Amino acid sequence: MDGGAWTVTGSLNTGRFLHTATLLPNGMVLVAGGLDGSFHATPSAELYDPVGGTWTATGNLNTGRYEHTATLLPDGKVLVAGGSDSTGNASPTAELYDPASGTWTATGDLNTERTEHTATLLPSGNVLVAAGTDISFTASATAELYDPATGTWTATGDLNTARNLHTATLLPNGTVLVAAGANTSQSASASAELYDPASGTWTVTGDLNTARYGHTATLLSDGMVLAAGGFDDNGNASGTAELYDSATGTWTATGNLGTGRSGHTASLLPNGITLVAGGFDTNGFALASAELYDPASGVWTVTGSFNDARARHTAVLLPNGTVLAAGGSDFPTINTSAELYLRPTPTPTPTATATLTPTATPTPTASPTPIATPRATPRPRPTPHPRPTPP
Repeated sequence: MDGGAWTVTGSLNTGRFLHTATLLPNGMVLVAGGLDGSFHATPSAELYDPVGGTWTATGNLNTGRYEHTATLLPDGKVLVAGGSDSTGNASPTAELYDPASGTWTATGDLNTERTEHTATLLPSGNVLVAAGTDISFTASATAELYDPATGTWTATGDLNTARNLHTATLLPNGTVLVAAGANTSQSASASAELYDPASGTWTVTGDLNTARYGHTATLLSDGMVLAAGGFDDNGNASGTAELYDSATGTWTATGNLGTGRSGHTASLLPNGITLVAGGFDTNGFALASAELYDPASGVWTVTGSFNDARARHTAVLLPNGTVLAAGGSDFPTINTSAELYLRPTPTPTPTATATLTPTATPTPTASPTPIATPRATPRPRPTPHPRPTPP
């Protein structure tokens, strides 16, 4: 163990999972939508105050939704788009949250209803929404752009491969890397492609070594992208991880996670280490375990576990360097709990004063504590996108 630990903070007013969490310019965190404790699409939203460690209700969304996206715009407003509505169908609606008034205002509808999609803020200030599941519960290849100046969506080039439960990462060169996901057959895909905002087109790039969906993708400090976990083509929670190099367009395997997981979160810490936490194991049990990826060694090390197991929760890096994890599912429980992760700063080793005494032989550094794989009673494996039955 590296000394990192999770501390319980104030509980949400509404238990939820498949929601979104967005760090606002004022340091507050906006949590919106999701499925509540009754498995209903909730329109509720609330704000976390890191100073007091408390949650306060804010204005309700116009449309209850889950598996939507939330994007912080340059003007400080938050764009929520798509998701599944109270009927369980993909929605075309979008709305804007204004932190100054605490209210939501409808904006232009998407051209295509979608859920389980991605949304990426481009350097131009436009938002790229890509793929997802459409109204017919089929993986989509369409993409569109939201213009905050006009509040409208415009179709852009289609992806080469329809997909949902994929990831999208803005690269340092301004292109967007979309990786893996479930395809039209709802099988895990290994394909990846790049979106060029200048031409509005998608270009195929190197395939991942492991097909996966429900994984995470993290842009590292050196510009590499770390893809970790997810369900593989056999429906198993994968412990594999790999790195994408935009200079060569290729993926290279890196160290395996100690625990296979999907529906987890990944947060890049200020020191360049990636924190992966929670998620589902192969048997569909929510995990409490967490681990750290060190890009210098390519090795994962166990760190402190959640106080409450959770999957399909949210994790937000706060300005003070802590990570806020909120909500999530530990079926049949929908968590109201939230907790904060802090990794202690190592104490610098004092510089020795020159002396005539012979130098002592250094004590060998202990190897990282191996990560134990939790045992669980078998239960049915999660499907790519389980959908609750509308009430």
